[in-house]
Amino acid sequence: MDIRSQLGVYQQTVDSFLNQCIDKDSIDPPLQEAMLYSLFNGGKRVRPALIYIVNKMLGGTLEQANSSAAAIECIHSYSLVHDDLPAMDDDDLRRGKPTCHIAYDEPTAILVGDALQCLAFELIANDTNLNADTRIHLIKMLSKASGHQGMVVGQAFDLRNVGKPLTLEQLEAMHQHKTGALLKCAVLMGAVVSGNVTDEQLEHLELYAEAIGLAFQVQDDILDIEGDASVIGKPQGSDLEKDKPTYPALLGLEGAKLKLQQLHEQAIAALKSFGESADELKALADFIVQRDH
Repeated sequence: MDIRSQLGVYQQTVDSFLNQCIDKDSIDPPLQEAMLYSLFNGGKRVRPALIYIVNKMLGGTLEQANSSAAAIECIHSYSLVHDDLPAMDDDDLRRGKPTCHIAYDEPTAILVGDALQCLAFELIANDTNLNADTRIHLIKMLSKASGHQGMVVGQAFDLRNVGKPLTLEQLEAMHQHKTGALLKCAVLMGAVVSGNVTDEQLEHLELYAEAIGLAFQVQDDILDIEGDASVIGKPQGSDLEKDKPTYPALLGLEGAKLKLQQLHEQAIAALKSFGESADELKALADFIVQRDH
């Protein structure tokens, strides 16, 4: 399976839907322009792809998945805009392009993040393809994964521990929240929107999601050392320069690569009961550990 081509299909699908969701008629067009700039800046759309893939595997329709796929990308994009701010990671480049606060200004970037976060929940709440109970369930899942029990607390812990020694358990807990929570949420949202998932299937999908969530971060940390700056879209070694806690810093580069391999094996093993129907999820796990940016 050519997962890169398939990711391109999912990217086009969610991009087309997202493009219809930003109101072009506004009293402040620059805000909408900056929102579009931040949403359409070359992301791989892995989180929406997970929703589409799981939903399809369980027999759901594209229409059932669109709003959730768009919503989770809005949350992810807002988090990147805010992460790049001077008060956070203070990055000038994101995927090789000026970050939102550089391309526009800092107040605009803050408001773009706020607006994209609100838009995410608006999209799910207004989705007439889903019944009210499903919409409420999805909003609960996404808000928990995004907030003080998920992505936000992971970022807070990260910022408070720059330059401090962490145990492997602390590092994993940080990334299970900062990166993993939203990836796991994508997998589970895909299952929920399908309307056709058993408790046992949810357990296996959760194990898969937890493994790829950590694997995604481990590979990010490895790319910070070995990646080509022109490909990864940021200066090589930027995490090391900022003395941020990373897997290579804790385990060594070879130890981090071994950890990545173990997580990949865990992800594939979690899908065994799904048989060939999970081939696309397996291919995505392969992509996550082999990607170069």
